[in-house]
Amino acid sequence: SGIVLVAINPYEQLPIYEQDVIYAYSGQNMGDMDPHIFAVAEEAYKQMARDEKNQSIIVSGESGAGKTVSAKYAMRFFATVGGSASETNIEAKVLASSPIMEAIGNAKTTRNDNSSRFGKYIQIGFDKRYHIIGANMRTYLLEKSRVVFQAEDERNYHIFYQLCASSSLPEFKDFGLGKCWHVPVHCW
Repeated sequence: SGIVLVAINPYEQLPIYEQDVIYAYSGQNMGDMDPHIFAVAEEAYKQMARDEKNQSIIVSGESGAGKTVSAKYAMRFFATVGGSASETNIEAKVLASSPIMEAIGNAKTTRNDNSSRFGKYIQIGFDKRYHIIGANMRTYLLEKSRVVFQAEDERNYHIFYQLCASSSLPEFKDFGLGKCWHVPVHCW
């Protein structure tokens, strides 16, 4: 393993993730600037270009720690320094599937109303000039036990509540949902 960055989710937007900060970290050596997700992303980007080898950034943490947000910032960094931020808006495209994935794979826990109960693997492709040319997202380790059991004050995957709340709509008639109990749906 290489560099480790410990980050804390402040639960609010801070000015330390803006375009000028991306440019400040771009081209810098690790350790020349303060620890930051952009420093980690720059090191991976630089090693990819220099060594022509795939790189990985592992984002790990507890529920609500800000893993998805950190991944978004890393993608924003790659899109900006790779010259593709304005061309393709890759960050938005990769994360466009997020609401669907969250409905199917997120649930309410005692720590977080919209906790991801699965892992995400995001693979970003670069061309020979190190510009982003595409990306894909895969899920793994879905927490299947939640389908049949939830702890007190927790709930199943959001999709079950959304389907139950919509079961009487005509477009859902063919799904054979049957009679669902009344469930308040709190969309995130």
